[in-house]
Amino acid sequence: MTLRFVGIDPNTGGEGSPTVWVEEESADLVPQGEGAEALLLQMIGSTQRVPEHATGTPAHELVIRVPARMVPIVREARDVAERAQRDTVR
Repeated sequence: MTLRFVGIDPNTGGEGSPTVWVEEESADLVPQGEGAEALLLQMIGSTQRVPEHATGTPAHELVIRVPARMVPIVREARDVAERAQRDTVR
């Protein structure tokens, strides 16, 4: 697996490291950021149901908060992922 670094939160100030990576073979986005499970539960409640989705977060998954100021970086990662996918198909 090859991860390509795309960008880091411009306001990180050395204390945090929300980042976005792209896994080049699969073109998957790989975000790193503050966990948001507690925030999610606070906002939607632990009993809210989403159709075809279990309540809560499975043990093998994390809920990650991506700061709005990182949206341009996530868009760039999406573009990198799309190029990687196109290159793989060729």
